[in-house]
Amino acid sequence: MYLIDTNIWLERLLGQARSDEVGDFLTRIPSSELYITDFAFHSICVVLTRLRREQALLDFAQDAFIDGDVALATILPEEMQSLIDVREQFNLDFDDAYQYAAAEKYDLVIVSFDNDFNQTARGRRTPAEVLADL
Repeated sequence: MYLIDTNIWLERLLGQARSDEVGDFLTRIPSSELYITDFAFHSICVVLTRLRREQALLDFAQDAFIDGDVALATILPEEMQSLIDVREQFNLDFDDAYQYAAAEKYDLVIVSFDNDFNQTARGRRTPAEVLADL
């Protein structure tokens, strides 16, 4: 099971340099094995609406959650201490600490292009690395 970081989704949604890698990953890994945090989902909403890409946002929500089976992971207010602990332990910013704390809570592999996770106990995998391990 995989926690897909914000940058992975945006890479595909915005057609960036590694979009094909992400597309291959999303095609080959069943959506029932994918998680996204509520924080990442709302961050994607902010980015896409700022870019006036509302239809891309609606398509993403439809594909991931309505037609697909991507699960939403959340850190509850009473779990904030775990996020703060992770942030301090690995010197992460809030959004990375949120992703990491959620990965720990749900026991997920972090899939990200963000090198900040390399310094953590869980580390991270790129989409290509996950596919290479199959």
